Amino acid sequence: MTDSTLALPDPLAQSGVGIAHHLAAGVYAKETRIPAGVELIQHSHAHSHLSILAAGSALVDCDGEIKSYTAPACIEIKAGVSHRVEAITDVLWFCVHPTHETNPARVDASILLGGGPHG
Repeated sequence: MTDSTLALPDPLAQSGVGIAHHLAAGVYAKETRIPAGVELIQHSHAHSHLSILAAGSALVDCDGEIKSYTAPACIEIKAGVSHRVEAITDVLWFCVHPTHETNPARVDASILLGGGPHG
């Protein structure tokens, strides 16, 4: 298993968001610490994945359908569904994806439709 923390794009780092990458055989878990009031941008994936709200409360918008969750919660995000997360309180959020990518610097490009920095 590989654990890694990377430098974040300026807007995320300035918002106090912290990200750690956890890689194991064919599985990637992106750990994101989101301060209250911060929103992660809308994005989508070519595959379904699990998102785990481990601590806190958040609003999750999936293709315009907004639901409120309080930890602990495990949420399936279907393939191709645009989604975003807004922290109501400070949040500990994990996204779990299948991937064979082992480089934390390239993993987002392997799981996001269109590539990019946020999973």
